[in-house]
Amino acid sequence: MCSRCYACLAECPKSALFKDVDGSVAVRHDLCDACGACVKACPYDALQIAGREIGLPELLAEVEKDQIFYDQSGGGVTLTGGAPLAQPEFAVVFMEALRERSIHSALDTSGYAPPDIFRKTAAAADLILFDLKLLDEARHKKWTGVSNRIILDNLAWAAGESLAVDIRIPLIPGVNDDLDEAARKADFLVSLKNIRKTSILPYHKGGVDKAKRLGKALEFPEFAVPSKAATDKILGIFRDRGFEVKTGG
Repeated sequence: MCSRCYACLAECPKSALFKDVDGSVAVRHDLCDACGACVKACPYDALQIAGREIGLPELLAEVEKDQIFYDQSGGGVTLTGGAPLAQPEFAVVFMEALRERSIHSALDTSGYAPPDIFRKTAAAADLILFDLKLLDEARHKKWTGVSNRIILDNLAWAAGESLAVDIRIPLIPGVNDDLDEAARKADFLVSLKNIRKTSILPYHKGGVDKAKRLGKALEFPEFAVPSKAATDKILGIFRDRGFEVKTGG
C-alpha cells in the first residue's frame, strides 16, 4: 500500500508522476515510458510494472510445464494482445518452436499489419483467430482510427492460402450491431469460401475499470451490453449462410 512518501516522484525522469488532489500518486500515461525508476524507488512495493521481458528459452520452459494438458485436451498456446504482430520476429520463432514440440499454436490478431509481416507470421500459426470489427471502411476509420483495407486484404490472403482461420466478431451496440452490417460481413466471408467458423463476441464492460486504472476513462467510451435477442438475430444471419457460429470464445 502506498505510504505517500512520494519518493517515486523525484526519481521519475519524465515527470510522469504527480500528487493528485486527494494526495495519492497518479500517473500521466502520455509521459510514462515504463522505465521502472519509480518502482525501484518505492520502498513499499506499491508501484509495480505489469508484465516482464522474457526470452525464448524461458518462455518455452514455461509452456512445456503444461504440455500434458495440451496433449489431453487438444489445446495449445494462444498468442494474443497486445498485438502479436507488433513482435513478428519473436512470434514466428516461438510458434516454429511450438510446432517442433507438437504444441498447437493460435495467433489472435486484428490483421492490421503490412502484408509481408502478416503473411510470414500467419503461416507459422496452426490457427488464426481473426478479429473482424467492421466491413464499412468509413465506420472502421471512425471507431478504430485506421482503414480496414489492409485487414480485409490480409484476411482474403489467409483464406486463399487455405490457412485455418476462425473469425471473431465483437458485437458493439451502436457501432456494428445493425443487421445490414452483419449481412455484409457474412456475405464477404462466404465469398472467401474457406472460412466456416465464426464467433460473435457480445460487448461487455470488463475494460471500463481497466481504462480507469490507466487514467484513460475519458478516452474509453462505454456502450450498452447487447441483448440476447439482438445477438440471436446476428447469429441467425451467419447460420443462414452455412456458418458454424457460436457466442463467445
